[in-house]
Amino acid sequence: ALRTGPLHHPPAPRAPAARTPTQWRASAATPPPPLPLPRSSPAPRSPRVVVAYCPGCRWGLRAGWVAQELLVTFGEVLGEVAMQPYGEEPGTFDVWVDGECVWCRKKEGRFPEMKKLKQRVRDRVQPGMDLGHSEEK
Repeated sequence: ALRTGPLHHPPAPRAPAARTPTQWRASAATPPPPLPLPRSSPAPRSPRVVVAYCPGCRWGLRAGWVAQELLVTFGEVLGEVAMQPYGEEPGTFDVWVDGECVWCRKKEGRFPEMKKLKQRVRDRVQPGMDLGHSEEK
């Protein structure tokens, strides 16, 4: 007899019993072959953007946000966007495009405003590209 009421809880469903590899092989289709490992890492593509940041200052999230914004704005125009923890010089937050520094927090005295940073990156990777609301008027 089932009891009903506010204190009654139905029994928890039982998890299916784990199958051994032999049982799995017998009951399932052949698994796909493993993906081949690359022979070497891919060559860096150009233009390459590097966001160098001080890990001791915990600026990794800010660097990730900058990298994401640049990827969303420039899409397939950029060959690569990398985040590089750079602890050799505390307080570092620099943005590089193909080896040229387009923003240095220490020289500018502040973090980049995204609008200004996008303009500087655009001027290096695709001059004349319309940045919409990030365009300097």
